[in-house]
Amino acid sequence: MNRTVIVTGASNGIGKAVAKAFATNYYNVVIADLDSENGNLLQDELLSEGRQAQFIYCDVSDPKSIHKLVKETINRYQRIDVLINNAGISEFIRPDEMSVEKWDQILNTNLRASFLLTREAAPYLKKNKKGSIVNIASTRALMSEKYTEAYAASKGGLLALTHSQAVSYSVDNITVNCISPGWIHTGDYDKLRDIDHKQHPSKRVGKPEDIARACLFLTDPENDFINGENLVIDGGMTRKMIYEH
Repeated sequence: MNRTVIVTGASNGIGKAVAKAFATNYYNVVIADLDSENGNLLQDELLSEGRQAQFIYCDVSDPKSIHKLVKETINRYQRIDVLINNAGISEFIRPDEMSVEKWDQILNTNLRASFLLTREAAPYLKKNKKGSIVNIASTRALMSEKYTEAYAASKGGLLALTHSQAVSYSVDNITVNCISPGWIHTGDYDKLRDIDHKQHPSKRVGKPEDIARACLFLTDPENDFINGENLVIDGGMTRKMIYEH
């Protein structure tokens, strides 16, 4: 029986690349997202390639929607082996103009959702004797642009949540790791400038597939000695000392 993965925020961007990567590696892929149009298009694309995929509408900021996602996944595939908590939102708002409602929306989508979905999925991961969870954070958990307080707080919280969950779920043989992407371009890659690429020590801007390959690596059952880790994938940018002249 094929292993099953849930990928949140899978209709576009990084999540879409992650979903495709797992499908290519013979997983049953649950595409969880608010974007029904692109989610269904991805589902149909994967099915046409002979892959196993199912789009399930999910608003990760809503606990009831999260519960429904897990229930429908089990009804469809009878098992969950891997969970990729990828869904997230970001807005640039001055801290003195940030409303409580907007703060809660960002934190509930980016941080609380990962806790709730992991809590819902963990009993099914446990049944398989071995499971893997990857939380997608950001280099903004470690460094900031201005006006990103809610986003930075949510991603920093994911780092702490990851190592806490890794310890808590160790009794169930579930590994929990985190990936912090840097600049991952999800638009037209050919429109990037030379300076965009050259400022990276790796000499290029990141692609969604860079994160997808890392998700496959961290969730490989043979790599279960990697646990509670935060893997920064940013082309080396956070290792540079940058001076303004």
